[in-house]
Amino acid sequence: MSLHDTTVPALDARDLDPRFVEQAVNTIRMLAADAVQQAKSGHPGMPMGMAAASFALWTRHLRHNPTNPGWINRDRFVLSAGHGSMLLYAWLHLSGYDLALDELRNFRQWGSKTPGHPEYGHTPGVETTTGPLGQGFANGVGMALAAAWLAARYNRPGFPILDHYVYAIVSDGDLMEGIASEAASLAGHLRLGRLIYLYDDNRITIDGKTDITYTEDWAKRFEAYGWHVQRVDGMDIAAVDQAIAAAQADPRPSIIGCRTIIGYGSPKKAGTSSVHGEPLGEEELAATKQNLGWPAEPRFYIPPAVAAFYRQAVDRGLAWEAAYNDLLEAYQQAYPDLAAELRRSIAGDLPDGWEAALPVFPAGKPVATRNAGGKVINELAKVIPNLVGGSADLAGSNKTTIEGSPFIQADNFTGNNIHFGVREHGMGGILNGMALHGGLIPHGATFLVFTDYMRGSIRLAALMGLPVIYVMTHDSIGLGEDGPTHQPIEHLAALRAIPNLTVIRPADANETAQAWRAALRNRRGPTLLALTRQNLPVYDRAGEGLGDADGLLRGGYVLLESAPNGVEIILIGTGSEVEIALEAGKQLAAEGIGVRVVSLPSWELFAQQGAAYMAHVLPADVPKVAVEAASPFGWERWVGNDPTRGVVLGIDHFGASAPYQTIYREFGLTPAHAVATAKRLLGR
Repeated sequence: MSLHDTTVPALDARDLDPRFVEQAVNTIRMLAADAVQQAKSGHPGMPMGMAAASFALWTRHLRHNPTNPGWINRDRFVLSAGHGSMLLYAWLHLSGYDLALDELRNFRQWGSKTPGHPEYGHTPGVETTTGPLGQGFANGVGMALAAAWLAARYNRPGFPILDHYVYAIVSDGDLMEGIASEAASLAGHLRLGRLIYLYDDNRITIDGKTDITYTEDWAKRFEAYGWHVQRVDGMDIAAVDQAIAAAQADPRPSIIGCRTIIGYGSPKKAGTSSVHGEPLGEEELAATKQNLGWPAEPRFYIPPAVAAFYRQAVDRGLAWEAAYNDLLEAYQQAYPDLAAELRRSIAGDLPDGWEAALPVFPAGKPVATRNAGGKVINELAKVIPNLVGGSADLAGSNKTTIEGSPFIQADNFTGNNIHFGVREHGMGGILNGMALHGGLIPHGATFLVFTDYMRGSIRLAALMGLPVIYVMTHDSIGLGEDGPTHQPIEHLAALRAIPNLTVIRPADANETAQAWRAALRNRRGPTLLALTRQNLPVYDRAGEGLGDADGLLRGGYVLLESAPNGVEIILIGTGSEVEIALEAGKQLAAEGIGVRVVSLPSWELFAQQGAAYMAHVLPADVPKVAVEAASPFGWERWVGNDPTRGVVLGIDHFGASAPYQTIYREFGLTPAHAVATAKRLLGR
């Protein structure tokens, strides 16, 4: 039995007096207009235009529980057109979420729960942070993909444990952004039938009418993607209602073009770009209220009968979740192991003893860290069933394929592998949606240089604190012959600049295993693993007296120290350049110079250890030489600003096409250069 067939207390406007329905819809419009006017900034037009269409969705179709926004089988609602945030805030307040009317009065103000664009984790009921257009569109695809995977794994006859829908309101701007095209293409390929989008086809953007840049036939475009496409009058509640019902019955993802009037009700500004991103103004606000038969005062007026009508959502939500809990209890009796696994996955917990699955690599034969990462992910997948992800058409190069598990396709969602196709931008947004949905540990892979295509999504994952794992291989000029177009230079610096993103560049296979350990432990934000194409030595740590690989969990640690009379110089390396630092350190030690070699795979993890630990590993009074095959930007944090006391051997220019050994030599990234630099700092 589907909860979507369960009888619950009705919140249904189909048989209501049309005048009351108009009043209820105008309540949404006027809350938005009042809030934007009071804030003296914002976007009133979209909420005023989409109020009727959203009324059809929120009162007739959306299954949610305002008293428990995290209920796992709720329908998801994504406001991809995040500039229209007051539409969402109005619905959340009126439906009974923990969002007081005072929060609407404080729209866009310091400390309020109603920021200018919706922020996940900040406002109850907000499913994702939107604003950068197209991101919410892609997030919804990820949510629907996650739901389909969970349903394939856990649903059983008579037990539709996951059967919810993912709804969104998307805009002209969303459809123009490239990320939406990438995500829509994959959604159509996978036939994500529980994905239903309302397209606010108001034909207005900030600069004017959309036909100044946007004249394509969007409907044919989505038909070509494999979507179910409908066009309706978005001001007609019954038409939108019927279109949503038709979408629910279709096995394809659906988009419903709702022809609307932006700023509906405003005598002078309706249908114009001026109502898109600025307040109506006091005079026009008063005229709008008069036009809609709305009282001029007080602001933020909610008719009592309308408030009571909307607040029925609380009772409906409680009934739905109670029915679901009964279903889940019966499911637990019938399938106890699956139920336990599902509960653990939804909670974001890992299986007991999972760390024992991490492989230990023997010293000897060199191994590229991308290959080591492939071994690690395959061993982890044996004990972590909800580790799901893939590559942007580079699976063979990224080494992320989980062997023995199928790739997800429209007729089979039971696998752990995803072919994202050549869609890095879309992949980033979809991964965020998978994480937002809950129940999966999503990972995605490409070459490090192509994080350029993903940066917006990575930034939003960090902003939302999503535990997404990025596997970025070919992390330096070490990829060699592909040349400067594929050789990342500035990328590590740019990624390290993103707050709450943990970047890890392991030095060998065993550090790579520990990097995965750190990534899976990190539940507060995304983790990016930067892995090599070229082979690196697997260090004989015990035999050579080197620091243990689990030092990676502290971000930086002493790999080698040979300083019987005190440390005179510190050599620092990350990733593949640890080999250079270590060889240089051994040469300096052989000449009687007190040397310390530090592996610094993660600046972020290192900084989390606190000042005392950082000072212990990298004391300020000891000169330092850092080696990294990337931009030196930011390294002064660790080597200092005095060039006579700290030097970075890096690359402040683009790379070249040649065997990687040649490139390293020509660019001065060699043990000999590191030794000479260290001696110069020491005056020897």
